[in-house]
Amino acid sequence: MGREERPAVMAEDLVKRFGDFTAVDGVSFSVARGEIFGFLGPNGAGKSTTIRMLCGILAPTSGRGEVAGFDIATQSEQVKQHIGYMSQKFSLYEDLTVAENIDFYADVYGVPAARVEERRRWILEMAGLAGRERALTAELSAGWKQRLALGCALVHEPEALFLDEPTSGVDPISRRRFWDLIYTLAQRGVAIFVTTHYLDEAEHCDRLGLIYGGRLIAQGSPRRLKERYGAGRLLEVRAEPLAEALRILEAEPAVKEAAVFGAALHVVVADEEGERRMRRALGAGGVAVEQVEQIVPSLEDVFVALIEEADRGRAGADA
Repeated sequence: MGREERPAVMAEDLVKRFGDFTAVDGVSFSVARGEIFGFLGPNGAGKSTTIRMLCGILAPTSGRGEVAGFDIATQSEQVKQHIGYMSQKFSLYEDLTVAENIDFYADVYGVPAARVEERRRWILEMAGLAGRERALTAELSAGWKQRLALGCALVHEPEALFLDEPTSGVDPISRRRFWDLIYTLAQRGVAIFVTTHYLDEAEHCDRLGLIYGGRLIAQGSPRRLKERYGAGRLLEVRAEPLAEALRILEAEPAVKEAAVFGAALHVVVADEEGERRMRRALGAGGVAVEQVEQIVPSLEDVFVALIEEADRGRAGADA
């Protein structure tokens, strides 16, 4: 298979151990050229360790991976030359001007001197910074810094772009503009690998992977992941006292899932009969039910359910 036919990013049974601690445990997935892949999980789940392996910074303990056709363990330097990377800290030098940051990263990535001016013009236009080349980076707003950092990560026209919490700390308008740029890059064939805590952003990814405890516990399109509720009814239940309602529903056989969401519970039952049994259980337990409403599941509902399912599986394995 030629480089153009291979996935832009591929992980196969990737494992990373630090002593007795397994940070990443047998993770497998692929990202096609032009695809936006969202990599989600709570803090400490293994997201950053996975990214560091894919970027050629950390060697895997076992398993294998390829990025832009290069092996992450044996060709790490080639991997680094064919990817772009941007973190939530933006990786910019604030005491340099806008143009100086671009030129610095062009030099780091080995952009030919004859192409630097062309790439600088493209980045300035893309970032909306044309005319502000001499402005100190420290003086830019968070949104402009974000787009400048993206431009610097793209100065060498990489085949794969890794974005680690790229919209953290920026306003909603800047987030929206940033994602417009991401769509444009994907349309041009760049593979986008992005981690985010914003689940509304995750909805815009082509596919998602959820990592928890070092393991990839689910992957698929946002729509496919939400179909896990297809055979049931998702209810928003407002009841008092809430903690007692949750305790009762966790023990009720008719309830498939129950979790706290703000001031309410999200409860999954199989059908209308399951809803009636849920109401009876709450009434018998002395809980006052204020409102029950069927709602459309969100990714947050799906991810909470998947994590709770994973926790139950671990508890069963340890028993």
